[in-house]
Amino acid sequence: MLDIGCGTGAFLNYCKQQGVSVNGIEPDTDARSFGIKNYGIDVYPEDKLHGFSNNSFSVITMWHVLEHVSNLHERVAEINRLLTEKGRVFIAVPNHLSDDAQYYAESWAAYDVPRHLNHFDHKSIKSLFEQHGLQLERTLPMKFDAFYVSILSEEIKTGSRNFIRGMFRGLVSNLKAKETTWSSQIYVFKKDGA
Repeated sequence: MLDIGCGTGAFLNYCKQQGVSVNGIEPDTDARSFGIKNYGIDVYPEDKLHGFSNNSFSVITMWHVLEHVSNLHERVAEINRLLTEKGRVFIAVPNHLSDDAQYYAESWAAYDVPRHLNHFDHKSIKSLFEQHGLQLERTLPMKFDAFYVSILSEEIKTGSRNFIRGMFRGLVSNLKAKETTWSSQIYVFKKDGA
């Protein structure tokens, strides 16, 4: 497994404890050092991504990382190169077409400009990955994200963190969500023909 943008490595450490062979990519030096020192996992700087051999990983994950990537097409092509023939890619991103995004508009916390360079919905992320030979297999909701993002958005919108109002708006967003309009979603991709 390769987790791109693995942070301090907590997710990889859990996977390692389950017997999975893990590697991480993390640009932040302090986070990378923490994962190496505290979990004993292999965490590399971002430039190491190009050093892995073709077909090296059966699972590649990016948990709320793709929206930070400046060169999307290059990154997705690299993911395809690294993925085994029957491997899977799990991508979690916020969805700018969700109800909470529409409600909070420019105050929606998940826009997170300038740190978020890209914003996705079901159609745009599917198209991006298809252009690089990866087919969407499944979409999964991240139901708790609507609550978290709405609480943060309330603070941006009103200047104070209104926990109750944020929880309410997160609930409304989840109740209105359809298969492709959750506040954040996990997209599972596979190679063409896999």
